[in-house]
Amino acid sequence: MSTLPSSFPVLSGTDVHPDACPSGARAITVGREMQTIHVVLAPNAFKGTLTSLEAAHAMATGVRTALPGAAIRLLPIADGGDGSVDAFIGAGYRAVGAPVRDALGRRHLATIAVRGDEAVVEIANTCGLAILGSQPRRPLDACTLGLGDAIRSALDTGAARIVVCLGGSASTDGGAGMLVALGARLLDALGHEVEPTGRELHRVRSLDLDGLDPRLSTCALTVLADVSNPLYGSSGAAQVFAAQKGATPEEIALLDSGLVTWARVLHEETGMQVASLPGSGAAGGTAAAAAALGAAIRPGSRTIAAMLNLEEAVAASDVVLTGEGRLDEQTRHGKGSGHVIDVARTANVPVLAVCGRIDLTPAELEDLGLAGWAESGGAGAPAQALEQATAGALRSWLAASAPQSR
Repeated sequence: MSTLPSSFPVLSGTDVHPDACPSGARAITVGREMQTIHVVLAPNAFKGTLTSLEAAHAMATGVRTALPGAAIRLLPIADGGDGSVDAFIGAGYRAVGAPVRDALGRRHLATIAVRGDEAVVEIANTCGLAILGSQPRRPLDACTLGLGDAIRSALDTGAARIVVCLGGSASTDGGAGMLVALGARLLDALGHEVEPTGRELHRVRSLDLDGLDPRLSTCALTVLADVSNPLYGSSGAAQVFAAQKGATPEEIALLDSGLVTWARVLHEETGMQVASLPGSGAAGGTAAAAAALGAAIRPGSRTIAAMLNLEEAVAASDVVLTGEGRLDEQTRHGKGSGHVIDVARTANVPVLAVCGRIDLTPAELEDLGLAGWAESGGAGAPAQALEQATAGALRSWLAASAPQSR
């Protein structure tokens, strides 16, 4: 096994002795020597219950129950949505507070992740749906000012590279709010300023970037999104995603019209044709505004996994455990846990999945490449249920596959 980067938290690393293992658990032996079992925990967020970091800690408790001597490495992952910043903090990035506005302009303190000259911000914990909670949805008035606030905070740390995670948005403003928070001005036909909301976007006739934060000119921006939708049209940001943000059919039509206007304005000001760019419709079109500033659009789960050195961690392990709220057909197509499974298969390392709910058949789970699986849903606290399900999945795998110690 190769040596893992020091940024990966190691929770324990003692030798495993046969008498110390619970029923079914066995130490791995190499010749006559006992070898510590190295476990990588790489769960995605369990939406609505546990962040990826909380899930990783709960799973670690379960591993200790089943295998007290295991060397555990936490590597919570994300796909660009809720919990992305937490995933980086869990992998060793520093948490920094960022005063921001939510989707409706109310101020609160979000968190960004910083390491060296690199920073990670997300729309979900600044101005996303999760921040609004049970508040009534106002899709026409929601905007991305808070994301721009977070990017400014990242620039304040001296960041030369900023990764912007776009899942979990509450708005369809084309990223106009983000640009305004960074110093841009939206102007109507008479030169009056226009509010950066989906409701007003169709009134914008020009974009003044003269006041844009100058630090952006020397900062590399990358936006992460696991959707390929264009900015507008039948498969665009409004038509596909605005309904889940609370928009009615009439409001969706207005939002889509605004995005058509916005694409024209962005092109006239920056020369960029962003309307049909794959992924430009991510986060209510926020990716389009970022792309107009020169940002690259990258797939969320794969990019985050690469930044966190997932492949190296998996190659250095004996078994990998991943998980998410629901394991289903979409796990194969872009979800973070699906990518973990792919990486483990490529490295020929056994991978187990512990999920709140599993909607695939045993045959489909085996075809996915899993060596074992367990559900943690049902009664009880989510963390405790995940601990117990993890311990059970690991015991079953050890009993079925680990060699018996003499």
